[in-house]
Amino acid sequence: MLPSQPSPGASPLMPMFDVVLYQPEIPPNTGNIMRLCANAGARLHLIEPMGFILDDRRLRRAGLDYREWASVQVHGDLDSYLQTQVPLRLLAFTTRGGRSLAEAAFLTGDALLFGPETRGLPQDLLDGLGPDRSIFIPMRPHNRSLNLSNAVAIVLYEAWRQQGFAGAELG
Repeated sequence: MLPSQPSPGASPLMPMFDVVLYQPEIPPNTGNIMRLCANAGARLHLIEPMGFILDDRRLRRAGLDYREWASVQVHGDLDSYLQTQVPLRLLAFTTRGGRSLAEAAFLTGDALLFGPETRGLPQDLLDGLGPDRSIFIPMRPHNRSLNLSNAVAIVLYEAWRQQGFAGAELG
């Protein structure tokens, strides 16, 4: 397990968002999300138990060398994350969401919570957040879900877009 400290090479800019993966299961998804967070300036928080260990070669390959540029922290459970990080709001992303991503207004300091690949977030957790903080990504009817790393990319870039891509090189 990694210590609950950012990586030494993490960006000195204050992160706008936390991406929180609740019990992630698939190493390449987490590696891709690690790379995404490094490039978008978000902190990545991993909630145990995970379906892999962080030095898994598949995770390293997907994340390439971005581990040194990403701020990644591991937490024993979601309560530990919430107590130590104290996000402005915890927003859950699920196919069972109460409102659409198109209606979501993101604020600096929000935590973006995503569930495990095979089962999603637990219903009792979603019930505790309420429909206001439970958001779905629009999809075509009768489709099951998006790949986790794709879903995180869609949400994180929309949240960052709403903040004017603060801290980005805009060419």
